[in-house]
Amino acid sequence: MPEGHIPGSAAAESNTVAAEPEHAKPGAAAEPRPTRSAQAVRATRAARETTAKASPTNPTTLSPTTLSPTTLSPTTLSPTTLSPTTLSPTTLSPTTLSPTTLSRTGLLVTLILGGLTATPPLAMDMYLPALPEVTNSLHTPATTVQLTLTACLAGMALGQLLIGPMSDRFGRRRPLLLGLAVYIVATALCALAPTIETLVAFRLVQGLAGSAGIVIARAVVRDLYDGDAMARFFSNLMLISGVAPIVAPLIGGQILRVTDWRGVFVVLTAIGIALLAVVWARLPETLTPADRHGGGIGETLGAMRGLLTDRIFMGYVLAGGFAFAALFAYISASPFVIQEIYGASPQTFSLLFGVNSVGLVIVGQINGKILVGRVSLDKVFAVGLTIVALSATALLLMSLGVFGEVGLTPVAAALFVLMSAMGVTLPNTQALALMRVRHAAGSASALLGTSSFLIGAIASPLVGVAGEDTAVPMAVVQLASTLVAAACFVALCRPWNRRTTVEDGGSTPLSSGADRMGEDS
Repeated sequence: MPEGHIPGSAAAESNTVAAEPEHAKPGAAAEPRPTRSAQAVRATRAARETTAKASPTNPTTLSPTTLSPTTLSPTTLSPTTLSPTTLSPTTLSPTTLSPTTLSRTGLLVTLILGGLTATPPLAMDMYLPALPEVTNSLHTPATTVQLTLTACLAGMALGQLLIGPMSDRFGRRRPLLLGLAVYIVATALCALAPTIETLVAFRLVQGLAGSAGIVIARAVVRDLYDGDAMARFFSNLMLISGVAPIVAPLIGGQILRVTDWRGVFVVLTAIGIALLAVVWARLPETLTPADRHGGGIGETLGAMRGLLTDRIFMGYVLAGGFAFAALFAYISASPFVIQEIYGASPQTFSLLFGVNSVGLVIVGQINGKILVGRVSLDKVFAVGLTIVALSATALLLMSLGVFGEVGLTPVAAALFVLMSAMGVTLPNTQALALMRVRHAAGSASALLGTSSFLIGAIASPLVGVAGEDTAVPMAVVQLASTLVAAACFVALCRPWNRRTTVEDGGSTPLSSGADRMGEDS
């Protein structure tokens, strides 16, 4: 067989025939030799017939004759056969491999990724009860101690922009393991910080490194799931991330009963070590080399530019970010509103905060177990935004005295409804945004997380512009944020249009559930 021969190809058959000697019978008229194009046509027809007969269920396909040494020879498996087009990213994508890998391990993946997404609330909320003690221990004013929270929050927001694209280039495992290792070291140094300046610096590094867990967890979900399955998984993650803010302050308070504020960071260090060990042992790589970006900073910036110019993707990013701002306003202002204005005790506030978080978790589970797959994600997201807007409107009217003097119960009920509606708003907007991408999931996750943190950080101080004696600023910020989120959703996402989801702002349609869940809305 000539070198470079590929069975079934027209060129190969032509070369083979041309190489064979002609044996004419004596005295017989030479039969006219078919032309090269005619041989190519015959070879093409023969190849089509062979392909039509050879199906996966046809025993002939797997017969010894078919799988002969000639068929599987190095010449047959030429570079053309194993070209990048043949082994495309779609063929070996994590989503294709996920049914037989991580996506079937269910509870294990949920616990690991849930632990990673719970890192920020643990690092922030477990530390809150220790703020007065830090003030006394380091002999610094409370306003300066607040910078330790700001530094950690800023680190988590900005770190995602760095680590997300890194995970698209180097895979998910290496940036995640590196981020967790740095997080452990920075948290341990926080426990040893001699001054407030060093504590602020170490908290900044802690936030930067801790953002790896947030941004890569979302990217891993995108690697493994698509469509309805991805929305369900995000709802399951909310079961853990919603409980973490409830448990973290309680754990911090109990730690302070047996040690000082430095013990909080010791416990956070131990949690980080446990997470690193579990990720190292049980979370394999979910992004195949074929799906990684190898073009360096230029390709990374190109992917970011493609995402930023994707109108629908940015619509979901902004809608989710402003919805998250309404949640941030609640977290920032509710202690003053519940305790200072309505006179509730700290224990009552803790109880109400816990009840609201439980409502968020329950509605999130209803979203994942019942609504997803039966109602389009766009419709559920729109209903969630509507409920949040109505709750914020009710809070504003009560704060303005439209209904006269109201007690704590109506205000607490409105806050409960608002928080519970976040259980369908936040996970669905993340799923809808990530369904737009596949090969830049890390960058997309970074934009999602950074925008939410930055918009929330901007909205948070606005709740105190009128002082601590009125709840009007909180209600105004919540209502305004929700209305802006709805405007972004309607103007940019245009959920009533039938459209095709594309990757990275390009023109390649995704498959399965990525073909717009909101087409019927």
